[in-house]
Parts: sequence; C-alpha cells; structure tokens
Amino acid sequence: MNTKKLAAERAVESIEEGMTVGLGTGSTAYFAIEKLGQRVREGLTIRAVATSKRSEEQALGLGIPIVPFAEVGRIDITIDGADEVDGNLQLIKGGGGALLREKIVAARSDKMFVIVGEDKLVETLGAFPLPVEIVPFAHEWTLDNLKALHLNPELRLDNGDLYVTDNGNYIADCHGVSITDPAALHASLNAIPGVVENGLFVDMAHTVIVGRENGSIDTITK
Repeated sequence: MNTKKLAAERAVESIEEGMTVGLGTGSTAYFAIEKLGQRVREGLTIRAVATSKRSEEQALGLGIPIVPFAEVGRIDITIDGADEVDGNLQLIKGGGGALLREKIVAARSDKMFVIVGEDKLVETLGAFPLPVEIVPFAHEWTLDNLKALHLNPELRLDNGDLYVTDNGNYIADCHGVSITDPAALHASLNAIPGVVENGLFVDMAHTVIVGRENGSIDTITK
C-alpha cells in the first residue's frame, strides 16, 4: 500500500474553492499535486505557487494555475511532505533539495499540511541526515563551522558532481545527529555566515496527515 499517496489524497480534500495553495516538492507532494490536478479538472478553481521548478512544471501540466509571487498576499494552505516528524510536529525537510523555497512558502501560509507515511514518524529527529543549504563561496569554511557543531556534514552529490539547488547553492547533509532541541539547533545553524537555511521546520506544521500500512489515516493537529 502506498501510504504517502493515501495521506496526500486526504490532504487535498481540505482544499476549497478560491484558495491559494502552496505546492511542496518531493515524492509525497507529487501525489498531492496529481490529486489536486484531478480536482481542478473536475471544476475546482484555485491558484497556486510552487516550491520548485519540478513541482511547477508538474502543476502546469495538470492545468493548475501558477501565479507570480508578487500577486499573492497570504497562502491559505501549503501541502508538503517531510523526511521526519517528531512527537511535537517538528520536521526535517530537504531530502528533495528544495528546503529554502519550501520554508519561504510555508512561512507565508496560514496552515501547513504535512503528508507522510507512518515510517516518517520518529521520537527524536536526526536519523535522517539534516540538510543545510550553503552558499558556494568559501563553502569549506562553512563546512568547518558545521563540523565545529559536531554535525558531520557531507556535501550532497548528484551523479558524482556537487548537487546544486534551484537557488544555485550547495547542500551539506549532516549525519548521525540526535536533535533533542530543534529550535536551538535551528538558531545556531542560521547564525553561521554562509548558511542560507536549514532543514529544521520548527513550529511550522499545523496538521500532519499520516498514511498507515493498514489503510487507515491519522490526522495530528498542533
């Protein structure tokens, strides 16, 4: 059973006529965009902004209208996935490489709906490597500062080459970190010159929708 698809389709049921919707990035968000495209074809009128070139192309191909950011005041709901969710609904995101854009859109949203399979639920964040987006300039120094925090950073690769985000930056994936205080680590990371943003989404999720292997769906609200 595809638990991500199950959760994604449930989340899209919350989208109402006339809403402005934020579209996340990654394998789970893909299913949400597909379902939203189906609802648009059935007559739902919405407008959307996307967190990556990939999601924007998918949405446009399905007939979902993408509007310029300059024309958007607030976003009603953003639907996105997560790499980990803890018991306080704190998240690690960025496995798909779009963490900066995802965080900008989530921060502009009245509600962030996070869709996951039950395998993404954890007691403590950090088994999934924490992505940190860094600028290419003097990135070796930025990595040194991450190492000083005992975060074991490794530059992400793409077919042997350095992975480059839609924003032209690198991603350092930090391995083997048990994150007991996400807010404190978030602040420490973003205080490092050269760090653009990190994959900790602290107090941003409004609702987490969990698809389970037995076919049930749990909805957890902050």
